[in-house]
Amino acid sequence: MSIGSTVLTVEDIGRAGDFWRAALGYDNRSEPSDDWVILDPPGKAHWAAPGASLALSVTGYPQHFPPRIHLDLYAEDQAAEIQRLLGLGAREVDWDGYPDDADWVVLEDTEGNRFCVVQTGPYPGAGS
Repeated sequence: MSIGSTVLTVEDIGRAGDFWRAALGYDNRSEPSDDWVILDPPGKAHWAAPGASLALSVTGYPQHFPPRIHLDLYAEDQAAEIQRLLGLGAREVDWDGYPDDADWVVLEDTEGNRFCVVQTGPYPGAGS
């Protein structure tokens, strides 16, 4: 058994799909319905192939804060990625829980789903 995809609840499937496809460079696994779409990494040929998938589901109920689950997005250049995501429609979260040595910043997508952008520095093997 393995995790198939992480599901985010949304109110506007088109807006959320546009945001996450642009943010992650993912593709629709198949044609979205009015209330469901699964996004896969580019080139993922089959649902069981490696690579984390993200599903979006219209549920009709509001987000809860604080959320009980969120995504961590790893970034070599955190500041640049945050600016790019803000340009796509993400919003900064006013949160006072950061420790002094925090290597993450909390944002939320167009639907209010919170996620962190974590500074990793260069990925192993980058530039090889």
